[in-house]
Amino acid sequence: MRTASIRLGARVVGACIGAFTPFAVGGADDNASPVFGIRLPAGYREWQMISVAHEAGSLNDIRAVLGNDIAIQAYRDGTRPFPDGAIIARLAWEYVPSPENNAIFGQSQSFVPGSPTNVQFSVKDSKKYVETGGWGYGQFENGRPNPSEDLMKTCAPCHARVSKDNDFVFTYYAP
Repeated sequence: MRTASIRLGARVVGACIGAFTPFAVGGADDNASPVFGIRLPAGYREWQMISVAHEAGSLNDIRAVLGNDIAIQAYRDGTRPFPDGAIIARLAWEYVPSPENNAIFGQSQSFVPGSPTNVQFSVKDSKKYVETGGWGYGQFENGRPNPSEDLMKTCAPCHARVSKDNDFVFTYYAP
């Protein structure tokens, strides 16, 4: 099976560079997301691509979904539930037209990532996150955790709507 790696725009890297810390979960602090205590995993932007997506509606964003080595191997092998230590990252940007490309094509057909909106993580730890199907969640904006506990409390209920056969994960591995 063929795999792909991607490198994404430097704008998000610049916003996040100061926030790279080793992956950890634990006590509340300024660098950890509320509720689940997730931190930005070091080097996550170098992870391999799982898939891409365009969310329409009020979000209207474009997303890259990346996985650490454990998540990628589980996707390749079709392992469900995902093993502990799997981390799935979702990076999102505004979905904007490309004036340069559209001028060349002579019509509006090309869309690209605009300003970054946020980065989200799903972290598999079946013992620590028993109440949420074995997953902990974190959301970061401009390299900082979103401090809203209400926001974080919506992650698990939304993922609970996904089939248990796919371990409450929305994204399927792109061929």
